Amino acid sequence: MGKFYIMLRKLSLVVIVVSVMASCTSNTDGFVIDGTIDGELENGTKVFLKTTDSLSRSLIEVDTTTIENGTFKFVGASDEPIMHYLMIDNVQGNAPVIVENGTISFRAQKDSLAFSKVKGTAQNEMFMDYLDESRTISSMSRSMNEEFSNARMQRDSAVMNSLREEFMELQERAKTFELDFVKKNPSALISVLILDKVVSTKALPTNEIQELFDALTPEIKATIPGKRIKEQLDKLKTTEVGAVAPDFSAPTPSGEVLALNEIKGKVTLIDFWAAWCRPCRAENPNIVSVYEKYKDKGLQIVGVSLDRKAEDWTKAIQDDNLTWNHVSHLQYFQDPIAQMYGVNAIPAAFLIDENGVIIAKNLRGNALEQKVAELLN
Repeated sequence: MGKFYIMLRKLSLVVIVVSVMASCTSNTDGFVIDGTIDGELENGTKVFLKTTDSLSRSLIEVDTTTIENGTFKFVGASDEPIMHYLMIDNVQGNAPVIVENGTISFRAQKDSLAFSKVKGTAQNEMFMDYLDESRTISSMSRSMNEEFSNARMQRDSAVMNSLREEFMELQERAKTFELDFVKKNPSALISVLILDKVVSTKALPTNEIQELFDALTPEIKATIPGKRIKEQLDKLKTTEVGAVAPDFSAPTPSGEVLALNEIKGKVTLIDFWAAWCRPCRAENPNIVSVYEKYKDKGLQIVGVSLDRKAEDWTKAIQDDNLTWNHVSHLQYFQDPIAQMYGVNAIPAAFLIDENGVIIAKNLRGNALEQKVAELLN
């Protein structure tokens, strides 16, 4: 039952990452956003045009105007189309709009900014096509959630089981829709943002993501999210099975500097973990067991902690009896080693041979012991 709700929460399709892209439009002189807000708003109410800072990912204000008789206007120039958010003073929510040179028509209800209608430029038209289907799927998900709650209150297991099956189908529809959209719209900003999400969640194998990325137009590949995807794909390739694991150096708990190449054994496990990570701590006893069995046969382990506080890190090492090598920059997911290995979720692990070649990734439980036994026995 709990898993069903977790799955429902994960089905949030309209997660739009604010970003920048390039495209051709009919108006090269600049942009005009002609906005209309339905609903009573006083003249002089402020409207804010915001975007996301590429480094901090926080919203920054670009321009401000006021509403007069239910309408507002922004005028400016954009070297390239950029996703922005429109926000209204004392009104909940926001409305995404792609600012690109041309005349952009914006219309929304005061109480439902997220369901705005944006027309007039190519990127915004493709954006609306994407949102229409996304909203349909999201609406179906919400409806299933309500039906499931009612069935649970009535203890109707037959209906609950039926809804679980329907949700699995809806989840597959959502995934298929997004990937099909990318394939059919290689020149869309939304396509590159979808791929950006796929890369960060590792929802597809690297080679499949690479194929989708290669099919995008050169203009889209040259955008900020496009460049970010390329960088991430390059990192993923360097840590794929068969690649040589990148060497690294980092401080140990005692303050000395330890390099991976200094401690490699016949088989070495690079284990990314943290004291605050419950799944990591739950897996530690298994790693301890494997280490005790195979350390004399050539197994080495180096733990890379993504903790923030040295005292939390060292206490967890002691509490869990982790008697192998440890390093950390105490920089959470900004740790240079984690970024080098493309780690954005833990636990994560890389098993390498004596030559540093990655031979397996993210093995846990019995799978880890079986692989180590195969290599060292």
